[in-house]
Amino acid sequence: MAAVHRDHGDHRRADARHQAVCPLRRGAAVSRVRKILTWAALGVFTVAFIYPFVWLLSASFKPRGEVFDHRLIPETFILDNYVKVWQEAPLALWMFNTLLVTVLAAVAVTITSAMVAWGFAYFRFPGRGALFGVVLATMMLPGAVTMIPVFLIWNSLGMVGTLTPLWAQNLFGSAFYIFLLRQFFLGLPREPFEAAKIDGANNWKIFTRIALPLCKPAVVVTLLFEFQAAWTDLMRPLIYLRDSSTFTVPRGLKALLDQFGFGGEWHWEIVMTASVITTIPMIILFFLGQKHFIKGIATTGSKG
Repeated sequence: MAAVHRDHGDHRRADARHQAVCPLRRGAAVSRVRKILTWAALGVFTVAFIYPFVWLLSASFKPRGEVFDHRLIPETFILDNYVKVWQEAPLALWMFNTLLVTVLAAVAVTITSAMVAWGFAYFRFPGRGALFGVVLATMMLPGAVTMIPVFLIWNSLGMVGTLTPLWAQNLFGSAFYIFLLRQFFLGLPREPFEAAKIDGANNWKIFTRIALPLCKPAVVVTLLFEFQAAWTDLMRPLIYLRDSSTFTVPRGLKALLDQFGFGGEWHWEIVMTASVITTIPMIILFFLGQKHFIKGIATTGSKG
């Protein structure tokens, strides 16, 4: 009898262990399935985003008749396009103009937006909330609404046909970047600033030596955003630039489209090659700043 009771006890314990292990196994299986689905979804999105650039890169090594054959590996692989594009267009000058405008625009909007954002975040003054609301309300205005008035202003100043209108507008800041940086400033503790003020630091020193270094990720995000926006901007160069010697890269690519569109026979291989050359700097810039970019997006989103 004792042996029978022991057997029943062993069976009950085995059943209990089995019932305890089954949920763990099911949970592990569900976790693995979720992981596989997540990686599959990420793979699909990665291919969707990378494919256009891979196609563009492949097309730049094809002769004109094979540009749109949809082969990712060219049937006829040539390097002449990368030689011809420098001969047919002043691409180096266009890239220099674009780099000049981009750096000036990014630096100007980052500095001015940070100053305004710091004022809204640190100082307490009557009407601060209402004034900040007005700043945000400017984001609701479409660019087409202010396009003609802004053009008339630059035309009266004699700046049409120069690179100045492409970056000087950023000296007045950007509502989006002001909001972005203000959210980060609001998450900073006030104690270091109060201590610095007691030690005799003025507001400018507090801003430049304490606040800006603490919000480095947000500043890098602003720089990268504006660098990309200015590098790829086509609308303003179309409006303000007249001479090919002042063209930026997007305006130059538009000129290439017009130049090689004779007789209905488009030389797309030249345009594709120029597009690859002008896209590579943005890819390099993102990889150099992706650490700060990701950190700035993550931390800025959790502030305020």
